[in-house]
Amino acid sequence: MTNTTTTTIAANSTTGTTGTTGEDTAGTGSAAATEAPDRPGRIAVYAAPAPKAPLELTTVPRRALGAHDILIDVRYAGICHSDIHQVDEDWGPGIFPMVPGHEIAGVVAAVGSAVSRWSAGDRVGVGCFVDSCRECDNCRAGLQQYCTGGDGIVLTYNGRGRDGAPTYGGYARQLVVDEHYALRIPDALPLDSAAPLLCAGITVYSPLSHWGAGPGRKVAVVGLGGLGHLGVKLARAKGAEVTVLSQSLGKREDGLRLGAHDYRATSDPATFTELAGRFDLILNTVSADLDLSAYLGLLRTDGTLVQLGAPARAVSVFAHSLLMGRRSIAGSMIGSLAETQEMLDLCAEHGIGAEIEVIPAERINEAYRRVLASDVRYRFVIDAATI
Repeated sequence: MTNTTTTTIAANSTTGTTGTTGEDTAGTGSAAATEAPDRPGRIAVYAAPAPKAPLELTTVPRRALGAHDILIDVRYAGICHSDIHQVDEDWGPGIFPMVPGHEIAGVVAAVGSAVSRWSAGDRVGVGCFVDSCRECDNCRAGLQQYCTGGDGIVLTYNGRGRDGAPTYGGYARQLVVDEHYALRIPDALPLDSAAPLLCAGITVYSPLSHWGAGPGRKVAVVGLGGLGHLGVKLARAKGAEVTVLSQSLGKREDGLRLGAHDYRATSDPATFTELAGRFDLILNTVSADLDLSAYLGLLRTDGTLVQLGAPARAVSVFAHSLLMGRRSIAGSMIGSLAETQEMLDLCAEHGIGAEIEVIPAERINEAYRRVLASDVRYRFVIDAATI
């Protein structure tokens, strides 16, 4: 049984119906190529034409299928908060028109002449990057997300490929990507609820693995949102004791349903007294300004607080919060290709997917507004057949 909740919103509707969707039924929603894939073409997308502009239906160039490329019929694309940040240029100048989307699930439609890993019909996913230098120490160590060669990793969108051309993301009918940067989505995972795993899922899974979450370890997840809800599911699947730390108890029922053993409100000062020195690992999934020194006090000796959210302002801590108990504060960014595949396989084994609301593409701008208002539980996913 898949441990997910899916709400599907039809075009022009105002209410959702809970159900199970996301299978790649042959002929349903397929974005079959209308142009020869070995020649350059154009694809239908939703793109932001300028910074902060609403997204609109248009077309962008599609590169010709290279020898090691695969052409993917996109079935679903998750909406990540970072999509909004990049459209709004919160993190620096963007490349426009911008086609967001780095939580991509689909089916292989065609393969290049030298492709050995994939065949037409395979279920695949693409995450936050589509290339790396493959030669630096990090790439050779299988840590492609921290590539230091050249300009670093090639982002799935709002980046430039090695040829200098802009990259376009998953709010699209199709995508061309190097075969080595696609992941296998196991048959046990519905494609719609698997899509957010390609960013949100791996963002929490990588630190859980690196810092040894498992039996006998106590993990706290700060925030129960798009990242946090998957942090709870994955930490529980790895055998850890899981506590949610949220501003209020408003999502307590959800947190416990998703696998948390405990759920505490950080607005209650007693939380920091009662839980002092309790956790081996804290994942901070929120971007809000928090008193990190207070959260460090919840760690055991040698415990680590991992920052996953990206606040707009610099964070600060009192040195004594680190010195007392040899505590650490660290960061983590998405995950490697191997880690991502490991995470997808674990999710298939345990029936884990994101809690999603599936929407037609025409409601992307509405979804952006709702994300900013924290009005989603817990991830929007675009049905690419509606593009």
